[in-house]
Amino acid sequence: MKKQTAAITAVGGYVPDFVLSNKVLETMVDTNDEWITSRTGIKERRILKKENEGTSYLAIKAAEDLIKKSGVDPLEIDFVLVATATPDIPVASTAAYVASQIGAVNAFSYDLQAACSSFLFGMSTAASYIESGRYKKVLLIGADKMSSIIDYTDRTTCIIFGDGAGAALFEPNEEGLGLQDEYLRSDGVGRQFLKIDAGGSILPASEETIKNKRHFVYQDGKSVFKFAVSNMADVSALIMERNNLGHEDVQWLVPHQANKRIIDATANRMGVDRDKVMINIHRYGNTTSATLPLLLFDYEKQLKKGDNLIFAAFGGGFTWGSIYLKWAYNS
Repeated sequence: MKKQTAAITAVGGYVPDFVLSNKVLETMVDTNDEWITSRTGIKERRILKKENEGTSYLAIKAAEDLIKKSGVDPLEIDFVLVATATPDIPVASTAAYVASQIGAVNAFSYDLQAACSSFLFGMSTAASYIESGRYKKVLLIGADKMSSIIDYTDRTTCIIFGDGAGAALFEPNEEGLGLQDEYLRSDGVGRQFLKIDAGGSILPASEETIKNKRHFVYQDGKSVFKFAVSNMADVSALIMERNNLGHEDVQWLVPHQANKRIIDATANRMGVDRDKVMINIHRYGNTTSATLPLLLFDYEKQLKKGDNLIFAAFGGGFTWGSIYLKWAYNS
């Protein structure tokens, strides 16, 4: 009897209609299109403008897209995991609300937060539940409304982030497809470089924290870039080496969309040609937990059964890692 693996059997995605282009940002902060593009690769990003709607709105839309395309019955979904750094509200699980709204009323659910590595870590979690044999259908959603925590007078962060969501359904596979290997890491010394100071248990919200804009994302860009370049490249090369994969064996690199230069450095370290690298950072910016599933959403029709995919991500905390997955279906 073959070992049961966890394979992605369907994907879905959603980005808001409103486009925040570099040209518009030029009117908001001291920056310009050439500077943003040359340093990040970003041309535009999507922003959720609907009032009284948060990350759950994005997640629900992505899940509904997956359900519509795949025909999966929401009642058969066992577990809904929402990877996010921007939950709707504190304490109450965004995933629980999403599951109820999409009709997955037989599923249990919770949120997972590992910054930009959230979806990658969520893949490991989803696969583990499937491989245990206890559950047959796990819905993993990566969603973030980053515009809710960005200061649009801070040019170091407002040029980078956008809103969006992507979803992937994991199911058992006995053909040897699906998740093959993972290497996940974290280092708490990095949390000072990418964070939100206030709103947690150390520094609860107050009039002073609001006045001093301490509820927005702070990033020490140079430090984060330095760590991300080396670590994303290292783990991607390592996962190839320990699975005896040469660059010719990798059909696709699926990298977190934080910065085009980081993506290029990772591809160079792996020896992977540019036409094998999934990229949509120019269209969406950094959607944090949603970057990896949105890549699958955009590239789904180009994927073939048996393709070797290497996922790589790096996020605040610090968190980072790589996953080797064999694609399980033809679109």
